Amino acid sequence: MSIPTSHPFDFDPTYGMQLAQLQAIAAPEAPAGFDEFWQQRYRAALAIDPQPKLRHSKQRHDNWHVFDISYMSTGSFQINGWLLIPRSGRVRRGLVVGHGYGGRDQPEFEWPVEETAILFPCCRGLSLSASPKIPSDASGHVLCGIENRDTYVIGGCVEDIWLAVSTLETLYPWLAGHIGYSGISFGGGVGALAIPFDARIRRGHLVVPTFGHRELWLTLPTVGSAQSVQAYQERHGSVLETLRFFDAAIAASRIRIPMLVAPALFDPAVAPPCQFSVANALQEFNEIFILDAGHFDYAGSGQQNAILRDKIGQFFEVL
Repeated sequence: MSIPTSHPFDFDPTYGMQLAQLQAIAAPEAPAGFDEFWQQRYRAALAIDPQPKLRHSKQRHDNWHVFDISYMSTGSFQINGWLLIPRSGRVRRGLVVGHGYGGRDQPEFEWPVEETAILFPCCRGLSLSASPKIPSDASGHVLCGIENRDTYVIGGCVEDIWLAVSTLETLYPWLAGHIGYSGISFGGGVGALAIPFDARIRRGHLVVPTFGHRELWLTLPTVGSAQSVQAYQERHGSVLETLRFFDAAIAASRIRIPMLVAPALFDPAVAPPCQFSVANALQEFNEIFILDAGHFDYAGSGQQNAILRDKIGQFFEVL
């Protein structure tokens, strides 16, 4: 292992925890009405026609046809992003790829998959889906609507993922039953919330997922989005009543499909105990690939990421 020993932070991004301690962290108990809350939101999202619109992108790639795409999500919110279609072979599977809280300024062309339509949506308020109604910076975005579980922006972002799946099925109806999801950090947390309530998603891949074990998330020092929420809580009182309904670990305990999850032992932006609460909540047949660090450059990162990349290709190949 190459866990970083030198760093610029005034706290320990391992939080003093060894692997065995991290693997012992359980998901918190779900609040009353957790499943009903998400099932109702999913039913409403499923009733929406995403009305996808495509146009050739200015971006070009040898292996992919690149399209700019937009579709409608809940609350008549237009989501923008990119769609990649392979230049060779037929489209046999679909993949929705979420982004981190830094947003996304272009699609990722080096995905280790073939014969796959890859949709890169920008969740509401972020990057191409920026809106004057939602702060575009992570520290502001994560607070938007937090006063109430029905208005919290993270719920809308989960719905944006569900409507991304609807978009793929609208464009390519034969992909039904062959759609997966992959997300990192923010996208990992949103994915963990989206996957258990959408049976159309058949495989999931999460890297250093956030939003796990919100009670811990609110207490551990960080340079990530939790820092903003912790400051808000100090000023306005506890927000845990809202956040418990957006706990990625609680949601992950409901996932019943194959998953490949990559939590980190060291991470200044998403506390490893919170990441492992998500990974640990999954069923035993899922694969956990442990990274030495997340949101931080470290020796050996290239080798670890290459191994993970190979696993990702194999994981989605059977989708």
